[in-house]
Amino acid sequence: MAHLLATKLLMAGHNVTLVCRKKTAELINRDGTEVRIKLRDEAVHRAIFSRDLPGKLDATTPAEVDLSRYDLVGLAMQEPQYTNHTIRVLMIKIAEAKLPCLSIMNMPPLPYLKRIPALADMDLEEAYTNASVWERFKPGLVSLCSPDPQAFRPPEEAANVLHVGLPTNFKAAAFADEQHNKLLRELEADIDAVTLDGHDVPVKLKVFDFAVRTPWPNGRCC
Repeated sequence: MAHLLATKLLMAGHNVTLVCRKKTAELINRDGTEVRIKLRDEAVHRAIFSRDLPGKLDATTPAEVDLSRYDLVGLAMQEPQYTNHTIRVLMIKIAEAKLPCLSIMNMPPLPYLKRIPALADMDLEEAYTNASVWERFKPGLVSLCSPDPQAFRPPEEAANVLHVGLPTNFKAAAFADEQHNKLLRELEADIDAVTLDGHDVPVKLKVFDFAVRTPWPNGRCC
């Protein structure tokens, strides 16, 4: 799922770093990524290669991330994976840097749920593998992007290949800070403007004002 959002940002001319295991990072830095997606009214999937896109892609391990390079963090792993020691160390650095974080995780990050009045005082920590991962994050800096598009890595392919089965939109809740929302809406507009050979490219980023009626995503997992 991270490859899909990254590809959309790269197509819009933005630079992206994927944080991966060492072997995967080496593979992406050597060969780039490939995302296969079907355009409207076309019978077969198109292969979109990161090396052909205007934005620049690189990959690195958690220990080597330089947060001064970035304006936005995407949280795109399964929730239990954040208990890994090197990931937890990186999460502490992200929280201290006060970077806005957009989640496309399989469940909402705990700080996001703390933004919802009906849930803010509830004991939700038991739902997380290790809730202490999130304790340093300010709720207003964490938002949720529903992982609606359905994509998978074909089992016969390498880790840098992604096949999009259901090209629906990412739906993101706004941040608390208007400056961060300005960035999010710029990304939304840039992605919306992308075309491929004159054709619209599906999977948009749609930004919505923060709402409390539907705190949980629709049940689909990345």
